[in-house]
Amino acid sequence: MLNFAAFLALSTMDSAFNLIDKNKLPKHIAIIMDGNGRWAQRYGKPRVFGHRNGVKSVREVTEASAELGIKYLTLYAFSKENWKRPIMEVNTLMKLFVITVSKELSTLNKNNIRLKAIGDLSSLPKETHQALLDAMESTKNNDRMTLVLALNYSSRWELTEMAKILSKDVSQGLLSSEDITESDIEERLCTSTFPDPELMIRTSGEHRISNFLLWQLSYAELVFSDTLWPDFKKEDLYECILDFQRRERRFGMTGEQVVKS
Repeated sequence: MLNFAAFLALSTMDSAFNLIDKNKLPKHIAIIMDGNGRWAQRYGKPRVFGHRNGVKSVREVTEASAELGIKYLTLYAFSKENWKRPIMEVNTLMKLFVITVSKELSTLNKNNIRLKAIGDLSSLPKETHQALLDAMESTKNNDRMTLVLALNYSSRWELTEMAKILSKDVSQGLLSSEDITESDIEERLCTSTFPDPELMIRTSGEHRISNFLLWQLSYAELVFSDTLWPDFKKEDLYECILDFQRRERRFGMTGEQVVKS
């Protein structure tokens, strides 16, 4: 039998889920999964303990997104700046990526979820890179949802790489510098095959986007949750989506113009 607290939590989760307008879901959600280290410290554990428990939230949020009908979910898993962290933590994270990708592969296929990755992937440790390539190959025909891992990624790196490609194309006469459009830039980004995120969530109470998808988040709704990532579950995701659906997205227009359109 459920105790009152458990019943109340379950009722809240169900009501949040039922309040979501399934016809107005964001097509693409991006999440900065922050707070693993602080969560571990709260329990007197090393930071890697938080990363291991954060995997549970990745699984739950991914499955919940697929069940709702979200088409793209991007998770900021490891930034280029994260290499500055203690070497033991970085090495453990790289090993954790390999273990997690291999372990979750059957779940991804069972749920018809395609895995993709963005970032400077070739600079990852060989074992990590190969595990990613194998998982992406195994799930490439899945079409229910695309899970995108941002690994060894930073937006400034991405924009710099885009500028190099664009400059090379201009120097080779494939493109005129005077005719460069926003579409030309977008086609040379890591995310060229994905729609821009409509909703960006950051956990742990931090209110910044930390060099994440700077171009792509231009018109995204930003939701900041105080919940540390290992405690972020499907009901928290539902609440963030409800927050998104309560907002008026104007894209430079007035509220009256949005209503008329």
